[in-house]
Amino acid sequence: MKEFDTIAAIATAVGESGISIIRVSGSNALNIVSSIFTGKDHRDLKDIKPYTMRYGHIIDKETSEKIDEVLVSYMKGPKSFTAEDSVEINCHGGIISTNRVLEQTIKAGARIAEPGEFTKRAFLNGRIDLSQAEAVIDLIRAKTELSMKSALMQSEGRISKEINSLRNKLLGTIAHIEATVDFPEEDLEEITSNRVINNLEEILKDIEHLLNTANEGKILREGLNIVIIGKPNVGKSSLLNALLMEKRAIVTDVPGTTRDVIEEYINLDGIPVKIVDTAGIRETEDVVEKIGVEKSKEKINEADLIILMLDLSRELDSEDKEIIEYIKDKKYIVLLNKTDLIRKLQNESIKDLKNIIEISAKTGIGIEQLKLKVKDLFFSGEIKTTEVIITNSRHKEALYRAKERCAAALYTLTSGISIDLASIDVRSAWIHLGEITGETLDEDIIDKIFSEFCIGK
Repeated sequence: MKEFDTIAAIATAVGESGISIIRVSGSNALNIVSSIFTGKDHRDLKDIKPYTMRYGHIIDKETSEKIDEVLVSYMKGPKSFTAEDSVEINCHGGIISTNRVLEQTIKAGARIAEPGEFTKRAFLNGRIDLSQAEAVIDLIRAKTELSMKSALMQSEGRISKEINSLRNKLLGTIAHIEATVDFPEEDLEEITSNRVINNLEEILKDIEHLLNTANEGKILREGLNIVIIGKPNVGKSSLLNALLMEKRAIVTDVPGTTRDVIEEYINLDGIPVKIVDTAGIRETEDVVEKIGVEKSKEKINEADLIILMLDLSRELDSEDKEIIEYIKDKKYIVLLNKTDLIRKLQNESIKDLKNIIEISAKTGIGIEQLKLKVKDLFFSGEIKTTEVIITNSRHKEALYRAKERCAAALYTLTSGISIDLASIDVRSAWIHLGEITGETLDEDIIDKIFSEFCIGK
């Protein structure tokens, strides 16, 4: 256990609510809270049994004025979130009452916690590793149930288990190499080399399997960025409304109605999606609309997926062809809208396009097919929630570095170069994997990770 000063923070969202919670953690937590607490039965709070609650009031130490009616709970370390003594004050929700209770806690000797400091203490005290700590903020920020399930698996140590297994295999490999180098008279180099090659090939397969989940994981964690494009009045805003199941975008027959980029968040069968309705891309003299068109092009370049809408009731024109040319090398779906009208668009004119779906944004025809196509493009048709998924870009980077070093060691061994040189790369791979769980990570990077947390967590 590390020694820290005692910290306090509001752990619930500040505003009008039934209950607010002030969290206090540190070796002096119980003494601090007991100095500003008076129980209804006048018992000393220091006598409270761990994992029980006590009813009473928080008071102003200087004036003995009652601040708020509260329930106080006590968790004794190491069996607490931070692995140190923790006290939680449950007071009435409300900005004034909550802040006044926190103020008395600070006056009594605690200090305001930094962002993520409670979770950081749990990590530094060895209760959780770094990947589990990062999963805490992912749980808080989860936008869909699938995002939450993925974060929960990580918080329970599923990724840590996989990474620790790989590191143990690498450690065994290093031991084999060093034993061979230390006892050259045994003439084991060829046998060890073959064994290490087999081990590294297996480890590389395991790392590659984890990396293959990273793109799906990034989407579950951060959301999928979809941009709807097409020339004016093709039905982009109607599609947005159909996906949102409500009228959020203005729909008219007048070209150029959408002058700016409209962004909305939706839950697409468990996939968090930021969907962007862009201004129609066309040549225009209108200054405001021209700015909207430029913004549309920026969003296209940032998108994970582009939805190109074409009007079935009109033949392709130069504006359509210009847009098609602009997105041809990107990941896209083509929606042929207005199936409820007479078809004039010729199949021959779109024969080079792929992922084509006929829809009616007005009636909802084809919307479900669109959702299935999105899942097919990014999740191979099925979102797996039972297997380990790499959702964190930092973890992905560490896995790539470990893969590179394992591949370098494998090349050294298969090229007939001295076996002891391979151990340098294997050890480097072991260090890179340790960055995921926090065992081999610089303190500055750890501080940066926790600085992105909210205060009180």
